[in-house]
Amino acid sequence: MSQSDPTHVDISGSDVWLGDVSVDDVAAHYASDADATGADDATDARSEANPKALPGPFPGPFPGPIPLPKRPVSGRYLGTSGSYRLELRVDVDRARPTHRISGDFFQISGGTTAYAGSFVVNAPTITVTSTEITIKGLGSFTFGAGAPVVKVVIARRSILQPQAPAMLQFFTTGGAPGASYNTAFQSIHFRSVRFETDRVSDVSTPVFNTYNTGTQPSGGPARNLSVAGAYAEAGIELVATGGSDIINIGAAGPNAKWSNAELHASMQAHFTLWQDTPQWAVWQVVAQLHDLGPGLYGIMFDQQGRQRQGCAVFHQGIGGTTAAKQRLQLYTYVHELGHSFNLLHSWQKSLATPPSPNRPLSLSWMNYPFNYPAPGGEATYWNNFAFQFDTEEIIHLRHAYLNNILIGANNFAVGSALGQDVMSDPVRDESGLTLTLSTHKRKFALGEPVVVELALGTNDSKGRRVHTWLHPNCNLVQIVIQRPNGSLQAYEPLIDHLVGQRESVIGRTDVIRDSAYIGFGHDGFYFDQPGNYQLRASYMALDGSVVLSNMMNLRVAYPVTAAEEELAELFTGDEQGTLLYLLGSDSEALRHGNAAFAEVVDKHGRHPMAMYARLVLGSNAGRDFKTITNDGGDRLNLRKARTAESTEMLTAVAGSGVLDPVSAGQALAKLAEVQVRAGDQEAASATLNKIQRLPQKRERERAAETRAH
Repeated sequence: MSQSDPTHVDISGSDVWLGDVSVDDVAAHYASDADATGADDATDARSEANPKALPGPFPGPFPGPIPLPKRPVSGRYLGTSGSYRLELRVDVDRARPTHRISGDFFQISGGTTAYAGSFVVNAPTITVTSTEITIKGLGSFTFGAGAPVVKVVIARRSILQPQAPAMLQFFTTGGAPGASYNTAFQSIHFRSVRFETDRVSDVSTPVFNTYNTGTQPSGGPARNLSVAGAYAEAGIELVATGGSDIINIGAAGPNAKWSNAELHASMQAHFTLWQDTPQWAVWQVVAQLHDLGPGLYGIMFDQQGRQRQGCAVFHQGIGGTTAAKQRLQLYTYVHELGHSFNLLHSWQKSLATPPSPNRPLSLSWMNYPFNYPAPGGEATYWNNFAFQFDTEEIIHLRHAYLNNILIGANNFAVGSALGQDVMSDPVRDESGLTLTLSTHKRKFALGEPVVVELALGTNDSKGRRVHTWLHPNCNLVQIVIQRPNGSLQAYEPLIDHLVGQRESVIGRTDVIRDSAYIGFGHDGFYFDQPGNYQLRASYMALDGSVVLSNMMNLRVAYPVTAAEEELAELFTGDEQGTLLYLLGSDSEALRHGNAAFAEVVDKHGRHPMAMYARLVLGSNAGRDFKTITNDGGDRLNLRKARTAESTEMLTAVAGSGVLDPVSAGQALAKLAEVQVRAGDQEAASATLNKIQRLPQKRERERAAETRAH
């Protein structure tokens, strides 16, 4: 398809305003001179928008019939010019106007339509008369526009008349006219998304419906709010699909908990709208419990391939019928869907592309209530939260370039070349907390999984109150990696986890530990080049402090032998990285990765790298794997555990001494579980005894490492 030019021939924070705004109010606020509207027009407009503001009593007989209110003009318009179709978004009145216009171009050729580019006018001049509104300004485009000045004219009609079309004309910077589009009004919503919600049958509390925001103290007006209603207030229409239903989990038996691998495989097999292509469609599954327990409220688990198509919420932690639980459900459902629209957490906005300042004090759906860094913490958040996105997020939802928001288009939170703020030493640190980053070894083979350990402590004799979420999956700890070429890359997990409050008070002798595999994430492999790497972690404390760890160095060695080169190739495919992250999966989409690991075991079984392949294959073989299907019937396919295969592989892993102690402990715990399933209680007891000795081994390793440095 040939490409031509379809144009040619600082607002932030959390505004608490949910009512409609008239275009006259906008014009009065933004007009640069009195010529924007005549005095009589301005008076008429104010009267129409707010009859209560009319002066009174009137000085004489009423001059005529009461003028009918004018229709708002904001919304989505559609029109064509030549081979181009334009979807135009006008945003100058109704609820929370951002005073912008934007649009997406699509090129039509025969029976095919292709996306051609987007534009946005961020600071237009808005001119209002009694008969029309004119919006004009210089646009920003995803392509080189020959006529970048945008002018939109919309006739003003009364509420008894149909919505007027929007006439759009492009101009060169010299004033010469370019292409024009006559666009018809389509919807008051700026974007429309098909939304499928499925419930697993063991969810013991009702699926969320609505919550009255006035039931408990909040920062906005009281209203009955649903998930669809929350997005409608932001200008996004969620259209429920006919595919939503109940998934019978009875076939799973006692193993009703969900793993990340099972959720991802289920989405691809069950979501009736799922495609490996960008589209306005999203899946949300309501489940009871995740492997990580009731502290996990939800995840946006789809960060492989065409990302951001699926998310899940877990009622073990959020379910219930009390007002507090209903509020938490509304928040969780909306929050997880927000990630599907490529919205980051409030304190992570600098990781976006393009980056923007972090907003940890934002009263937004995308913040964490329990970690709100203001006096009063969570109570302050809820007491001031108006149940809405902040203004910058509203701008993104309504006016982001298409590929930056379209589900399945650009990857989630692409954040390359960021993290200098973490790598730089703090000017002052009075947090009283210490964060230590370490590994069990400093030299890795190319393709070998990199696992780091995080340890949080305090040097305050009075103790400190901390949250205990150290795993970077939970987004409260960030790890930045300096690659051999000097570039910085922030590690981003493959799956985003929404966690609830989990706090502890630690003293000088207390240490909270966790470990994480960081070799693969949503940006792919992070240690895919031989050379020296430098890593540093940051912890977001409850009071808003950012606690930095030590700088940690590690080296990825060059392959020397032919076997090492082949192993590096077998380990560094995206499917293999996903399997390492998930510790195995039955997903048909990952079959090539499973085949690669099977080849590692068969061909290089004696090599230390084979132990990682055995860990993945053995862990997956040792569990009953649930997949939600779309084949009718119970719609839940259960592959029973292959205990003999799992025992053989995990026994070899546990006795190898190759893995770091934390991964070795996970392998032993899984082995004990499989041994119990197979009825070998004696072997399981012996395995559990080995787990108890692992911390002592790790302490000896830490002591040796300290002496070496």
